This record gives sequence, C-alpha cells and structure tokens, in this order.
Amino acid sequence: MRSSHHHKHHARRLLCLTALACFVVGGTAYACTRKAAVPQLPELPAESLEQPAEYGVQQSTLTAAQAQALLDDPRMILVSRTHPITEDYPVETKECGSATAINKTLQTEAAEAFLSMQAAAAKDGVDVRMQSGYRSVSYQKKLYDNKTQYYRDKGLSEAAAREKAAAIVNPPGCSEHNCGLAADLNSPEHTTLDTGFADTAAFRWLCENAEQYGFILRYPKEAESVTGITYEPWHWRYVGPENAALLNRSGLCLEDAVAVLQRIAAGETVTG
Repeated sequence: MRSSHHHKHHARRLLCLTALACFVVGGTAYACTRKAAVPQLPELPAESLEQPAEYGVQQSTLTAAQAQALLDDPRMILVSRTHPITEDYPVETKECGSATAINKTLQTEAAEAFLSMQAAAAKDGVDVRMQSGYRSVSYQKKLYDNKTQYYRDKGLSEAAAREKAAAIVNPPGCSEHNCGLAADLNSPEHTTLDTGFADTAAFRWLCENAEQYGFILRYPKEAESVTGITYEPWHWRYVGPENAALLNRSGLCLEDAVAVLQRIAAGETVTG
C-alpha cells in the first residue's frame, strides 16, 4: 500500500511538472504582450507543444531559451534559506499598506498590482489589507540578531541561539519580504497573521481572484515539505499575472517550478 501511494504521488508530481512545461509555452506568448522583464520568444506551432507518452503523460517542447527567459524574469526570483539575496538587491518601493501595517511598501509593480486587487475586492464587498510588505536585508538582520540575542540571554550557546532564532525569524536575505514581492495580508474580520485567515471571505476571494493580479499563495499546505515553511494562508507573493497562471495551473510551488525550468534551461527533456 505504501509503495502504491508513493507511485501515485510520484506520478502526480510528474504530471504537474509536465503541465508546467507545456503550459509555459502558451503562457510565454501571453507574457510577451506585457511590458515585463520577459524577452520576446519565438512562437511554436501548436502541434509541437506536446506529444503522447506512456501513461498518458506528455512531453514538453519548451525550449531552453524559453525556460531561461522565465528564470530571468525578476518577478520569479526564489528567496529562501537556500537562496538568499544580498543586501544590495535593488528595490524601488511604493506604499500600499494599511494604517496599521508594520511594513507598508512593496516593489512598485507589486504595490500597484495589490492596490488594483484591493479595489476589485472592495467592489465585491471584501476588505483585503496589506499588513506587512518589504523589509530590507539590513532590517531583517536586525530582527534576526535581536532574536538571537534573546536566546543568548536565555543561556543558549551561540549555535543553539542562532538555530532557535532562525526557526522564528529568517536570517537576513532569506525572507521573501526582503525582495519586496511578498505581502502578508489580512482583513478587519481577522487581523492576526495566522491560519484563521483561511476561514475569511478575504482569503476565499484571494483564492479565486489573486491570480489575475499576479499574486499566488506562496506557502500552501501541500508544499510544506518542499518550501520548508508551514502553511501560511496570509502570505501572498507577486510573480506577475502570466506567471501566477502558469504556477497555479501546474500545481507546483515556486521551488518546484524553478527546479523544472532550470532542468529545461540546462537542456534536459522533462517528461512524465
């Protein structure tokens, strides 16, 4: 039974990987109509997008150049403990946070997208607010160092204090908030940043509509083992509308999507 479950999980993952690769071809053409950091790519004939393979899984004909173009899109940057950014990472911001927001800004494109999304939600009678956005790497370092000192004062060794602190506050450069594309959202019906947000009208609206404004749920339940982050229904990440559609249709989290694109960019054939 365990082996069968593992096989089914593996097969589903392969289907998701192939879905990403196949969808990217169509998604790239759409992306090129926008003023985004995605270069013009050659269109492929429809019949070349996919072909049958064993078990009904299909093979992608996404080119290495197309995959690399998506990886080069700055909105697709992967930020995590294994992919930290530097303190000189360039960020131009715009304010979009609520009056009670801790960090009120996002990268300009992300902020404008959020404000458009917020206005659309309001028309539907839903109040969505940005509670925490961009944090500089230096500010992140201050938070991390303060938390580390707290555990030092509790008598923990240097290594133990840093490890304990990292479980609560990401080390500098390792938080998505440091790139200015991550937004912690809430609403008046649930102001705290916890899993209770998943039971709100705001969360339901976001699940149905955030994609068209370029936002994805960054840390879903089913991806915890890959992202290394527990389920955070309040944490939404701006990747751009076409990339959000790509990721949502593939069923992959950002880590897996980037890994697949890297394989294709390296010349590998991704199949089921």
